[in-house]
Amino acid sequence: MNIYIVGLNQLFDIEIDKINKPTLPLASGEYSPSVRLTGALLFELQSFGLGWVVGSPPLFWALFISFVLGTAYSVNLPYFRWKRSAVVAALCILAVRAVIVQLAFFLHIQTFVFRRPAVFSKPLIFATAFMTFFSVVIALFKDIPDIEGDRIFGIQSFSVRLGQSKVFWTCVGLLEVAYGVAILMGVTSSSLWSKSLTVVGHAILASILWSSARSIDLTSKAAITSFYMLIWRLFYAEYLLIPLVR
Repeated sequence: MNIYIVGLNQLFDIEIDKINKPTLPLASGEYSPSVRLTGALLFELQSFGLGWVVGSPPLFWALFISFVLGTAYSVNLPYFRWKRSAVVAALCILAVRAVIVQLAFFLHIQTFVFRRPAVFSKPLIFATAFMTFFSVVIALFKDIPDIEGDRIFGIQSFSVRLGQSKVFWTCVGLLEVAYGVAILMGVTSSSLWSKSLTVVGHAILASILWSSARSIDLTSKAAITSFYMLIWRLFYAEYLLIPLVR
């Protein structure tokens, strides 16, 4: 489903990507739009097919809601193309990354795989709250390298409206706050091993983020893009710490 959403977004962003990301397959002419559309639709059908075969209601609803939001985000039709609005675009990303992924997959494992009652655990609540911060940051940061093309094509991202530097340091600040809250949660844990691992783990990730942020050259598109990929690595690293929360 994620491949479908990304593929659809690139399909409707060809002209913007010729300015912002000219090496992408569609923007560079490596693939034709028809090939990309066929591929996106095939992945969408495979996604729904797997969800249907598995037969898990939480998993299927996660796929369906992701499909609706991902489509509305990109397609250039009346009442859609939600990415034009910075706030609505951020809400789409937040809904999928922070809420649907955490809640639906948790319910899938608990109620469908293990056949247990749905009891919202501390790690789930922590994951949803923490990933809310991360989703906001991803929604804000992804537009920082794309400010030139977005401005030309009328995409009113926060980077276009507020400037790259202000959005960059807002993102860094939000993530550092999230890591600070995570460390405080670890300190209050009654489990010594959980306290040690979560405090040290989040402190290390926060240090990596701050050290990288201080050395970045905001005039370099390559440096900004590299930092954005660091944010994604930190995002997935968090899933190694979430199960340790007690």
